[in-house]
Amino acid sequence: MIRLTRAGTEFAGRPTDIDRLRRQFKRDHCVRLPRLLERGLLQQVLDRIERASFLPRAHEGIGEELCLDDPVTISLLTFLANDPRFLRIVQQITECGLIGCWSGRVYRMLPRSGHYDSWHDDLGDHRLVAMSLNLSPKIYSGGVLRIRQHATGQIVYTVANTGLGDAVLFRLSPELDHHVTEVEGSVPKTAFAGWFKSRPAFHAWVLEHAAATHTSSAGQSV
Repeated sequence: MIRLTRAGTEFAGRPTDIDRLRRQFKRDHCVRLPRLLERGLLQQVLDRIERASFLPRAHEGIGEELCLDDPVTISLLTFLANDPRFLRIVQQITECGLIGCWSGRVYRMLPRSGHYDSWHDDLGDHRLVAMSLNLSPKIYSGGVLRIRQHATGQIVYTVANTGLGDAVLFRLSPELDHHVTEVEGSVPKTAFAGWFKSRPAFHAWVLEHAAATHTSSAGQSV
């Protein structure tokens, strides 16, 4: 129904479909977007990930994972997720207010490798809504997203997003925490995950990122 393609975001549904997703998000704090990434683009991304390296990354007080070391793939996925039409659709589904940009990374969690994700809320840095897009070619075990009430610890929603190319949108709120359970078995979990943010606007983020990259490059000896 909603697809990120080379030509931009496609929506093949009806306004009532958006209404249905909005109601589901309001009730469950989470909604799935099946086959979000166009098949050809998905295969291109998977091929690049297969050849790329992952580097260890620790999120202080939250978790440890591996992160993809491939700026080209990250830039492609970031560009697709920042399509203005897609941002408007996310706004309509989640009723989160005006979205300025999407920012994320590709991470991997390996079984039995000390990778973990603690309960947290992801608030701060102008974050509004989170999204995770599954990039695992094989079905993994564990790695389940769980959402709970902050005050009571009651689990309000769980989802194992194992469909290749599927995405889940989930709510960020002071009243909610979330985490991803440990990956089990022998298959790693790989996902493109991050946040829709109220600011900066995407074009401003691109200019700021380009300026920072240029400054860093200029400071290196050759």
